[in-house]
Amino acid sequence: MSEAALLEIQDLSCIRNDRTLFEHLEFALEPGEMLVVEGPNGCGKTSLLRILTGLRLADSGDVLWRGQPIDRLAGDYYEQVTYVGHHDGVKHELSCLENLRLARAMGIPSVRDLDDVLEQVNLYAYGDSEVGSLSAGQKRRLALARLLATDSMIWILDEPFTSLDKASMAMFSEMFEQQLQRSGIIVVTSHHDISLPTLALQRLNLGQQP
Repeated sequence: MSEAALLEIQDLSCIRNDRTLFEHLEFALEPGEMLVVEGPNGCGKTSLLRILTGLRLADSGDVLWRGQPIDRLAGDYYEQVTYVGHHDGVKHELSCLENLRLARAMGIPSVRDLDDVLEQVNLYAYGDSEVGSLSAGQKRRLALARLLATDSMIWILDEPFTSLDKASMAMFSEMFEQQLQRSGIIVVTSHHDISLPTLALQRLNLGQQP
């Protein structure tokens, strides 16, 4: 075990429908590091992210947070995680502000004013609008705004740039850099190029697992 690691995976395996997606998987992330999970569709990228969030159990192996298995830490670990899945995970019948208030109530609240959060992701004018009326790109920006509404140390993101234009992708890439600069960690899957040369960046290709 790496003494400096915040998040560590040991001998992790995942099986779906009698097919082994990956096995004997190991990696460790220290403060300020980012892992980009790559590989073809069906190789287990989303399954890995769901295991890291605790939404799915691994078939074998351990997920460690500060050296302790996450199933023993329960809420002490889960409140450190903000997960944005491939689907936006926002409630269409609520307003943008109501969605952020809900996200904040489920994690460690940040000190940021929620109106300021919406302004940062270019949604200030839509604070009281029902999310169902927003475009796909606006919904994605709102989903990612949850990262700012909480002070989670771990960001787990499945295809975060889906439906975003280049300007929005650049904006959130800068947000990623800020998260790492404050010693947080990020695990992300993406079909878009993620290249942040000034930061500690690891890559894991599940399609190349033996």
